[in-house]
Amino acid sequence: MGSSTVAVVADLGESFGNYTIGDDDALLDLVTTSNIACGFHGGDPRVIDRTVAECVARGIELGAHPGYPDLVGFGRRLIEATENEIRTDVLYQIGALDAFARVHGGTISHVAPHGRMGSIAQTDPVHARAITDAVAAYDPNYIVICQRGLLAEEARKRNLRVGYVFLADRGYGDDGMPVPRSHPGGLIHDPGLIGRRCVQVVQEGTVRSVDGNDVPLGHDADVLLLHGDHPTVLDNGRALRAALEAAGIRAAGLQEVLAGKDQPALAG
Repeated sequence: MGSSTVAVVADLGESFGNYTIGDDDALLDLVTTSNIACGFHGGDPRVIDRTVAECVARGIELGAHPGYPDLVGFGRRLIEATENEIRTDVLYQIGALDAFARVHGGTISHVAPHGRMGSIAQTDPVHARAITDAVAAYDPNYIVICQRGLLAEEARKRNLRVGYVFLADRGYGDDGMPVPRSHPGGLIHDPGLIGRRCVQVVQEGTVRSVDGNDVPLGHDADVLLLHGDHPTVLDNGRALRAALEAAGIRAAGLQEVLAGKDQPALAG
């Protein structure tokens, strides 16, 4: 632990049609890396196009943020799907984002499963296999952003690099994992607290749980995540960046953060 470099990522491009979610223009000034919705839980072709273009212009790393085909539930409801359905849905979404990345002269660096799809993949082998099979088949150089659990294990089995994420605006339990949003303290609304927690996570590898205990995460925090639909996301982002700077922690792209770490070799 005690890293001096960390990636700062936000979920972006989640607006669609006439519906605006989050303030992407302002968030782009605060992040080094992006998780871009691919049209299933949020986003549409125009939003993806605009978001990718802005990220490329600012040198922000591009990441695919695939989720369930569930605009109404914003991808946060469990959908009973087969392993093949999950695999092909993820593959479809990566391909959609890659099309816009290529047009705008950018490249995808990582895949970060969204919402319920991503959280259940930590413990469900069907989801973990399906997601990592899709990533490995499309481009084995992509990084998988996730927490500890089966998704990380399946990524390693496929020689995929893993970027371990800490959810900056979510409360954690004594097991070192996020508690449900409905749980008391599950969603943090104090920007200053978010900044202090992230410094603790990066420097010490521990997080203050909702029960007031300092518990180990069990892995490095390579990525600090801000949820783009959080009502105070801009204040959270500003406080986070200020806290990192005050602690001498540099915000960088995920590729740079993982460089030199003991990860699987890149595919040739």
